[in-house]
Amino acid sequence: MNIDMTGLQDLSRAECLSLLSSTPIGRVVFTERALPAVQVVNYVLDGEDVVFRTAAGSRLSEAARGAIVAFEADHFDETSRTGWSVTAVGPARVVEEPGEVVRLARLPLVPWAPGHHDQLVAVRAELVTGRRLH
Repeated sequence: MNIDMTGLQDLSRAECLSLLSSTPIGRVVFTERALPAVQVVNYVLDGEDVVFRTAAGSRLSEAARGAIVAFEADHFDETSRTGWSVTAVGPARVVEEPGEVVRLARLPLVPWAPGHHDQLVAVRAELVTGRRLH
């Protein structure tokens, strides 16, 4: 167990991916008109890809066309003051290959927000970091 200078435990890549697969909500951090933007999405982990749905033509859909984005998910317990936070960074892409669209459409990914979310986006988790608060 590696504890950093602040008393937080650094997590391995495997631990981070396991934690990412354990919660349904996260935040996509992307650039919009040269400024940072954040959007909450519900998602699933497919291997090492974060997959979520968005509306075609939305600002998130446009930002997902080859851009490097960050994805962050966390879980905290206020009573025990424990929790974890994981960040994945990598290229985002709109899923367009028909076979992959069909396969990913079978994942348990139903948008929570109202409206049409007919476009699948995948973020390859190339750099994954996380910490746990005990």
